[in-house]
Amino acid sequence: MKIGIYGLGRFGYFWAELLSGKFNVYAYNRSENKPCPKTVKRCSCDELLNCDVIYLCVSISSFEKVLASLAQDLRPGTLIVDTCSVKTYPASVMEKLLRPEISYLATHPMFGPDSGKKSVEGLPMVFCSGRCPDSVQHEWIKIFRDYGLNVIEMTPAQHDKEAAFTQGITHFIGRVLEELELGASKIGTVGYKSLLEIIEQTCNDPMQLFYDLQRYNPFTHDMHMQLKQSIDNTMHTLDEAEISDGCTVYKKDL
Repeated sequence: MKIGIYGLGRFGYFWAELLSGKFNVYAYNRSENKPCPKTVKRCSCDELLNCDVIYLCVSISSFEKVLASLAQDLRPGTLIVDTCSVKTYPASVMEKLLRPEISYLATHPMFGPDSGKKSVEGLPMVFCSGRCPDSVQHEWIKIFRDYGLNVIEMTPAQHDKEAAFTQGITHFIGRVLEELELGASKIGTVGYKSLLEIIEQTCNDPMQLFYDLQRYNPFTHDMHMQLKQSIDNTMHTLDEAEISDGCTVYKKDL
């Protein structure tokens, strides 16, 4: 099986290198200055189109443009797999742009070069069935599990609804904390150090990923509104508090 990787960004490089341990992997990137793993063959876009499976490791915002540029030249029977951090959007784009004889799957490897640098054993891999033969879907589920990944099957909508309040809110809080320019402290508690870890885990990723996570997940707006309401409620609780005999008394408790 020949596997192609379109996009050699941080994740594309990592994913190509990981898959090359078991498969013949070819990688294409529009800019030639992106490094390519030694175990992966850099190829032209035309050569990429000869692969049996093509993983699109591109930003969410560029996904439709990239797929549209490839769609008409894909060979019948080719499998297209997206790796975006949202799922309803790329799934709908693949359904719209790909001819019936082209299969597709929607996946979200919920890890990357930082979290998977030592091992991907036990890390979550979201798998959304698409327009694809059952035998091929089962084959890729087995492949992911052979890597030790925790394959989680769900619909694109289920993924996005849950991810808005897991990945989406984590990246949002990470960027908010980064704006505060927090740093290491001699009196920093374990909890404070955990906040610094959130910044490190989220702000190493490109800002484009942050923008795309917040804009292309249809459930993220609700997360923003609920988060804002929670902050407002907490501030209101503080504003309502009164000090009586050295103790804080909340008006709602009176």
